[in-house]
Parts: sequence; C-alpha cells; structure tokens
Amino acid sequence: MNWKIFFLAFITLFLAELGDKTQLAVFTLVAQSKSPWEVFLGATLALTLVTLIGVAFGDLLTKYIPLTYMRLGAAFLFIGIGLYTLWKTLIEMAK
Repeated sequence: MNWKIFFLAFITLFLAELGDKTQLAVFTLVAQSKSPWEVFLGATLALTLVTLIGVAFGDLLTKYIPLTYMRLGAAFLFIGIGLYTLWKTLIEMAK
C-alpha cells in the first residue's frame, strides 16, 4: 500500500468536498428527513460508487490516452463549465 498516495487522495478530496453542493444537499436531506443515518449511508454509497467509476475510467483511459492529454482535456472542461456558468449568470443578471 502506497500510503503517500492514499493520504494525498484523502486530503485532496476531503478539502475539495468541504462546502460543495453535495455537502449542501446532504445538509438539506438531513434537515428535511430527520434521518441522519439513512442519509449518511445513502450518501456514502453514492460517493463510493462515483469514486469507483472515476477510478475505473481513469485507469482505463490512462492505458490509451497520455496523461498530458487527459490533463488538458480536464482543464478545458473546467474552463468550459466556468464560462458557461458565467454566461448563464450574466444573462440572468441582465433580465
């Protein structure tokens, strides 16, 4: 077990997920349902499956696509999402 990679993944994802929309959705679900354990178990399973899909596709894609191209693709995807969000916000503000 490569503990350095383990802790890097843990810390990176832990910090990235604090205060994001998934956490806010969990807050809302718990507040509405008053069922914290059911929400915890459902959210844990969902996040585990999403992570498993990411790991599986990441492993598969790196066998066929060089890491540099994957990073470029991810960067352009994030830029595209950011520009789209900015555009939608500016349109809503103009109304």
